[in-house]
Amino acid sequence: MSELRRLGPDDWETFREIRLASLADSPDAFGSTLEREEGFTEADWRRRVSGRIHLVVDRAPVAVGGLFADDGVFHVWGMWTAPEHRGRGHARSILDALVPPEGVVRLHVNVANTVARTAYERYGFVGTGELEPLRPGSDQLMELMVLQRRVT
Repeated sequence: MSELRRLGPDDWETFREIRLASLADSPDAFGSTLEREEGFTEADWRRRVSGRIHLVVDRAPVAVGGLFADDGVFHVWGMWTAPEHRGRGHARSILDALVPPEGVVRLHVNVANTVARTAYERYGFVGTGELEPLRPGSDQLMELMVLQRRVT
């Protein structure tokens, strides 16, 4: 049975495990690289996990996502689900835990990742047409998607 958990700095090793697995499995989904993050220290990992990060656990971490705020705008980052656990609603569970009830929420998705894009669209995110390279020098493009939440 799956459970949703919020991580804190003492969970840095769990976060490191799932983050490195996500970068190894889906290198074209993230602006960072496995090589870069393998070099992070414990202090780096503790600092990174101090934000709002949730993961789904099914005997081991199987899905993850994070959220940070910048000038009143929320940003979803690091969304990933292990291949053998995809299609079970984990992304929606994580977004439900992360996305605030009101405000602007942004995320970037690789234009080639139609499965992730579809999941975000089902949640209510809308593509803006604003594109940027996945990483400096990359031919792959990320599109900005936005969700406007209002309390009714």
